[in-house]
Amino acid sequence: METVKLYYENAYTAEFDAQVLSCSEGKGGYLVVLDRTAFYPEGGGQPADHGTLGAANVTDVHEKDGVIIHTCSQPLAVGDSVHGQIDWQRRFDHMQQHSGEHIVSGMLCSTYSCDNVGFHLGAETVIIDYNAELTWEQVLAVETRANQYLWENHPFVVTYPSAEELAALDYRSKKELTGSVRITAFPGADMCACCGTHVARSGEVGLVKFLSCQKLRGGVRLELLCGARAMRHLSRCWEQNRTVSQALSVKEYATSDAVQRLQNELQNTKMRAAALEEESFRRTAQEYAGKGDAVLVVPPLQGDGVRRLCDAVSHTCIGRCAVFAGEGERYQYAIIHSGQDIRDLVKVMNTALNGRGGGRDGFAQGSVQANETQIRAFFEDL
Repeated sequence: METVKLYYENAYTAEFDAQVLSCSEGKGGYLVVLDRTAFYPEGGGQPADHGTLGAANVTDVHEKDGVIIHTCSQPLAVGDSVHGQIDWQRRFDHMQQHSGEHIVSGMLCSTYSCDNVGFHLGAETVIIDYNAELTWEQVLAVETRANQYLWENHPFVVTYPSAEELAALDYRSKKELTGSVRITAFPGADMCACCGTHVARSGEVGLVKFLSCQKLRGGVRLELLCGARAMRHLSRCWEQNRTVSQALSVKEYATSDAVQRLQNELQNTKMRAAALEEESFRRTAQEYAGKGDAVLVVPPLQGDGVRRLCDAVSHTCIGRCAVFAGEGERYQYAIIHSGQDIRDLVKVMNTALNGRGGGRDGFAQGSVQANETQIRAFFEDL
């Protein structure tokens, strides 16, 4: 006996009463079958509804051979009548995402002669794959058309055409279908074979917003938000942009240009700082010219500054150069002694100064957990 699927009779049914036909312990909880249900099972890329059956939480729903199986947190007595209540916020979110996806997919597929070859309604975003290389500009053009369609508030239509009628219809489907086929349509935008739940009119989707377009196996993968998800995302982006605009003392629509100016200024500053650092390293190298083995303990240096300073001094000191850059008891080091094997020295130093690192061919680098006094004392005792 198949379960009566109330979500097909009315997708807005949030509460219902049903009789418990069976209950057995299974993976993840107790598997409950009812004579009728408003809980939508996972399928067609749409997640299952959640909610409650009596005092039991419904954490998953699946369909097998027309029977809807509810995964519940506790057992229900067979033969009892139970009151079911779905998580309406979750259900309506899924309806908004699924209906919005149908509308944009119908427009994309008809406009650019492609197929929707993958659909996943995730907890954060909707992911759709198409078998054509669409540009971001093409995607945004459809986004504009789709939103206009939403605001015109077109009706959602469901039909179960006969085999002859089905054969004459131009509808989207990933495979050839037979038997009783549920055809869902947003007239003028999409017609598709679909088992999911949808809004009654396009206006309830509210808003569609594409987030990304990435190439994938000869086609593209699009990331989409609809309805309340899109509104929350755009609101967060607006708040972030407003904060940035206030910090930069520019209008909200001018933040991009302002950030670009800051990046240019930062790049110029980095270039000037690098030039000054090189000059500083050159002067330091001159100070150690001809003085033999050298140990330098300096404040923290950015990037590969430790190696570059060590390299500069090693070319002038005529001996071994060791540079330690840091503060407190944490220093990065570089040691260079051209033409010499310093592996034993580094091994002993790492043991004495709680260090890590190594190298070969007269060069080593790493870090130590020791203070300046301990570092200098180690080299004085060599």
